[in-house]
Amino acid sequence: MFTGIVEGIGKIKRKMQGMSGDVVISIEPPFSTKECEIGESISVDGVCLTVTTIDNKEIFMDISQETISRSTLGMLTVGDLVNIERALRLSDRIGGHLVLGHVDGMGKIISKEQREGSYLLRIAVNKDISRYIVEKGSVAVDGMSLTVNRCGEDFFELNIIPHTFSQTTILKKRIDFVNIETDIVGKYVEKFLNSIKLKDSKVTIEKLKKYGFIR
Repeated sequence: MFTGIVEGIGKIKRKMQGMSGDVVISIEPPFSTKECEIGESISVDGVCLTVTTIDNKEIFMDISQETISRSTLGMLTVGDLVNIERALRLSDRIGGHLVLGHVDGMGKIISKEQREGSYLLRIAVNKDISRYIVEKGSVAVDGMSLTVNRCGEDFFELNIIPHTFSQTTILKKRIDFVNIETDIVGKYVEKFLNSIKLKDSKVTIEKLKKYGFIR
């Protein structure tokens, strides 16, 4: 579990082919590897990965085919920079929102517009992802907990303040694709609504749409 408050920027040092099509990467993290333990979870560009080996200043992690199919991690090359966050401690403040590190899919940055000291980003996503994104709600983009300014059926917009782009890779990215994780609460609500027998209650799909509970 993470908060979406990026701890710093790591650097890809090695990328190797693993077993059965999986990939192994090593990262030089923005903290001492002496603070790491084998088996712990670390968010890499918003994807929860497990530390398998620690060697001097590098940590090694496996990337499964499932993760490669849903995220940008398969596109990484040696020298690329990534957002890093270690797992949440129960005693920590939650400055962002609860982020699982289980990416829903990829979005594509289709515009960047500087406004004063900040940047307005528009990210294109498919409807399977946009259905869980709401205006003024939270979304994790490459592991960053961000507030949605506006959203439509196939996009959403974000305002990136100077502190955020100075501490993360959002404006340094070599590629325009980003990892998206939507708020888990919306998924549970949708599953619950789909499972109840609306015909046996006074609640109807029409009423829920009328009062803005669903789109």
